[in-house]
Order: sequence, then C-alpha cells, then structure tokens
Amino acid sequence: MTSTFAFLFPGQGSQAVGMLESYKANYPSLVRDTMQQASDVLAFDLLSIIENDPDSELNKTAITQPALLATSYVMWQAWQQEQGKMPALMAGHSLGEYTALVCAGAIHFEDAIKLVSLRGQFMQDAVPEGEGAMAAILGLEDAKVITLCHQAATAGAGIVVAANFNALGQVVISGEKQAVEHTVTLAKEAGAKIAMIIPVSVPSHSPLMQPAAKRLAEEINRIEINEPRIPVIHNVNVSATSHPDDIRQLLIEQLIQPVRWVETIQLLINEGFTQFIECGPGKVLTGLCKRIDKSAQCITINDGVTLAKVAQELGG
Repeated sequence: MTSTFAFLFPGQGSQAVGMLESYKANYPSLVRDTMQQASDVLAFDLLSIIENDPDSELNKTAITQPALLATSYVMWQAWQQEQGKMPALMAGHSLGEYTALVCAGAIHFEDAIKLVSLRGQFMQDAVPEGEGAMAAILGLEDAKVITLCHQAATAGAGIVVAANFNALGQVVISGEKQAVEHTVTLAKEAGAKIAMIIPVSVPSHSPLMQPAAKRLAEEINRIEINEPRIPVIHNVNVSATSHPDDIRQLLIEQLIQPVRWVETIQLLINEGFTQFIECGPGKVLTGLCKRIDKSAQCITINDGVTLAKVAQELGG
C-alpha cells in the first residue's frame, strides 16, 4: 500500500455486542480510559452496554451513536499508538462524520460524545414511534428512486425522500411510514431487485428531522470546533472545509439532507485514492466501497491484531 489512503468511519448499523473484545485484549488501558471518559460524560457505563447489551440498549439511537463513536475512536488511538501513517483524507457515513471530525482534531472527544447522544435523542423525539420509516431499494437508478419518492409524495401518501446513496443501485429512502411503504410498492412494480422496510424507527436524513436539527443547532453552537488537522469530506456537499462555522452548518444540515456516499467515494477515487481503511466495527463501508468501485482496496481494522499488522505495514 502507498501512503496515499483515506480513513472511513461507519455510522449506525455497524454496532454489535462485544465489538471491542479484541481491542480489550490488545489495548486494555486504551479501551478502559476511553470508555471511562465517555461514561463520565453520559453518566452510564457505556462499555458494559457494549459488552452485555441489557434490554437491547445498544440499538437505542441515543446509545448507539456514542457507542459507535467511542469504539471507532479507540481504534483510531490504537492506530496512532502503533505509529501507523496518517491518512491524507477522512470521511464518515452519517454519524461517522462526527467520528472523523474528532479523529481529525476538530471536535473534542467528550464534546462529541455528549453531542451525538443528544443527536440520537433529538432524532428519536422528532417523530413519534411508528410514524416514520426507512426502506432499502436495490436495483434501480438513483434518478428513478427519486422520481418514485416524488410520485408517492404527490399522490398524497406523505413525506418520503432518498436519504442515503450508499452504493450504485443501492438507495435508502426515508420519511413518513405510509409514504415509504407506498414507494416500496412502486419500486417493486418498477423492477427493483429488493425493496424492503429496514428495522429502524427514526426516519433519518429527511425533512422530518427538522425539529431535531433545530435542537441540534443549539448544542453545536455551544461547543468548540477547530480547523481539522486532516481534511474531512462532508456528507452534505461532498467536499472538505476548514472553517469551524461551515462545519457547524454542515453538521446541522446533515440531519435533513441525504448522505451522498457514492459521490464521496467516487471523489476520493478521482483524486487518486484507491486504498481505504474502515476504522470502526463491522465492514459495512468496505462492502459499499467494493460495490462503488471494484478496484478500490479496502481494509477493515475491526480487530486489534489486524490493526497492528496494517499499521506496521503503513508505518509513519
């Protein structure tokens, strides 16, 4: 691998019970100290939830978000501890954008933990349980999915939009439950390979998140944001910015705007990046990258042994 590579940080959906086990074995003090920092901010034992998941708490949005951010941050610190070479760029999928900004030095870890926990709560509060939905549509062009959402909305079904452009022919839609269900029906009729409701209760990246965005803005304006030491590509405009006020605005808009992940990866590849490291649990982004461009070289560092090996190969 060359020195020109990017770090990618996953969002919701990558969480799993025990996702820090190998890091506890290989970097025990790093895991303990980072999780204690997060737990002090949250006023509950985050590591215990990650390890034991009582009452399925790990899948509650206000817990999922800080758990994923803290887990990815542990991995980033381990990378630095192993003296891995610094990436030239970073990007994160939805919540992962916050993780990228923490790892790039733009937001303090403790501030981000509190912020994403509140973000999750605000998102949950914005739409009553059972009234919002999201669905995955595979096998249709992006433009066709956008058209179907418009058809459902104009037919009076309610609000529905394309929310995540995750890979070529893989779009997630979001909005009011009836409108999402109507769009799923239209997608099946249009020949989609898969069109199915996904098990989330919050219709992320849709106009229904406007109340959450308003509350989030108040919190974002309270914290310190610095110029990133490593450029971070933002979901909203598929570009990097160094100005703190611009970063604040983009994080607020992100709640109601689509995640343009395909364009993000295509931009990086067009800029000469063919190598990516997924810094977080699971391997969702690695799979998406391969679907976007088969030539992309993707590595997951979701276990401590792999991270140490890759960091040594990419020693700074």
